[in-house]
Amino acid sequence: MKLIKNTRSLYLLFTCLASTLVLGAEKDDGFVSIFDGKTLAGWKPVSTDAKDAWVVRDGVIRGDGDKGGRCYLAYEENKKIGNFELKFSYRLTGSKANSGVSIRAVEDKTGRRDFQSYHADLGAVGMGKQVMGAWDFHTPGRKEHRCFRGDRLVIDKNDKPTITLIENGLKEEDIKKGDWNAVHLIARGNQFRFIINGKTSAEFTEHLPKEKRLHSGMIQLQLHNPKMIAEFKDLDLKILD
Repeated sequence: MKLIKNTRSLYLLFTCLASTLVLGAEKDDGFVSIFDGKTLAGWKPVSTDAKDAWVVRDGVIRGDGDKGGRCYLAYEENKKIGNFELKFSYRLTGSKANSGVSIRAVEDKTGRRDFQSYHADLGAVGMGKQVMGAWDFHTPGRKEHRCFRGDRLVIDKNDKPTITLIENGLKEEDIKKGDWNAVHLIARGNQFRFIINGKTSAEFTEHLPKEKRLHSGMIQLQLHNPKMIAEFKDLDLKILD
């Protein structure tokens, strides 16, 4: 009888511990896991053509460019994320692999793009600073500025850019080719920072009128082209005031 009681107690203990590790459980630092490591719960391919491109394999989100081409996987639990920090790890396979994460993504009503967004670019090692570690502006109707790896960009109220160099910023040799790299994205108001493996890669501040800026939207993982694999894991989100 004592053995049965002890076994039952252990079962209840493990059940309680497991319940703290589910999707959406808040951690001590305020971050919340947005990927359960087993399914795409909370995530959805943006187009039906891309539904086979995104799967979960070996505890990671895996995007296959041969099955989706240029497509997105959107975090569906909150489509109006504005100020936040996002941490995750990524790994790319393919010499010309091109991926990234779009933030504050909204439908592009001009028809020139599927979405308007600010895009943190993740490219294979060797693709150049305009692809790997850059901020892209997917913003039809206004200038799509350059903010390459190593750039600190300030956009004034008239949409005029000023670029300075980030001291001790991310360099190509800081990226682990074909291995996991850690990313930290920070978006607060009109300020944006892109960090890879603990080093700032690119950042920008924009002083445009509010009606010309993106204030909130979806987080989207991107596949850019065939003959590539993009993998993501340890996706943690913290909403900021």
